[in-house]
Amino acid sequence: MLDPVLLSSIGDLELVARVLIDGTVSGLHRSPFHGYSAEFSQYRHYRPGDDLKYIDWKLFARTDRIYTKQYRETTNMAAGIAVDASASMGFRGRTGVSKIAYARLLAAALAYLVSRQGDAVGLAVYGDGVRDYLPGRTGPSHLRRLLVALTRLEASGGTAAAGSLARAIDLLRRRGLLVIVSDLYDEDAAVERELARAARIGHEVAVFHVLSRDEIDFPYGGGQRDVELEDLETGRVVLTSPRSAGPAYRRDVAEFLERWRARAAKYGIDYTRAVTDMPLDATLRGYLLKRRASGSGPGGSREHR
Repeated sequence: MLDPVLLSSIGDLELVARVLIDGTVSGLHRSPFHGYSAEFSQYRHYRPGDDLKYIDWKLFARTDRIYTKQYRETTNMAAGIAVDASASMGFRGRTGVSKIAYARLLAAALAYLVSRQGDAVGLAVYGDGVRDYLPGRTGPSHLRRLLVALTRLEASGGTAAAGSLARAIDLLRRRGLLVIVSDLYDEDAAVERELARAARIGHEVAVFHVLSRDEIDFPYGGGQRDVELEDLETGRVVLTSPRSAGPAYRRDVAEFLERWRARAAKYGIDYTRAVTDMPLDATLRGYLLKRRASGSGPGGSREHR
């Protein structure tokens, strides 16, 4: 198990990504990512020896003739990684690392994996708008530029996720994989519409919901004193009693997590909850194993916890 605190202390992000992926993918035997080959080309009459899985049985029922579907050659996958760098992502909690550090490591590992198999990967960093963008390209020099951009990530400012995600979706010019790494605190209806649009136009969408353990458990009820809670994006400070506020807070967070799980299931989006005290290889392996097992491609629906 690879500790996120240890990994985040290493300055060479390419080395970290390589260690993460080598340790995570070594037991998978084949890459969990692959190009898409679902572009239908034409029908032709069935010939003995043709794979039966390509027979169009509905067409057979209408015509009483057996036809097989033919597809265009497999194309390389295009992947875009969108990372939330708003101020709320700077929260660390008592254990683990900050959410922005965890997001950086996840994004670096996924970019390294996609690039290593020769596919294009791009990056969009957003907060109150798209702050940094690298178009999807292949090759080691492009990967190094992407990792340098991730190294410079800093959590600051507010969140305007809908417009930023719309831009990231539009920049992914052909059908591919869109990975979103965020704490998902911007629940504006427009965010849901953009995620639905990405899935509808054929992208495979994967969401890594990055949260600290303290944000989920609210572990501040041990003493009798009130505590001050500060909103990192607005600066607003609230004085509250943990004993009275704790149960309501935990209930609200549980409902928040369930809303996002339900949204993902509704639109066929991969949903992975990534808590910042969880080993990175465990988070990645859970996502990749279930992705491979489900034969993931555009339109698949899975949930990972």
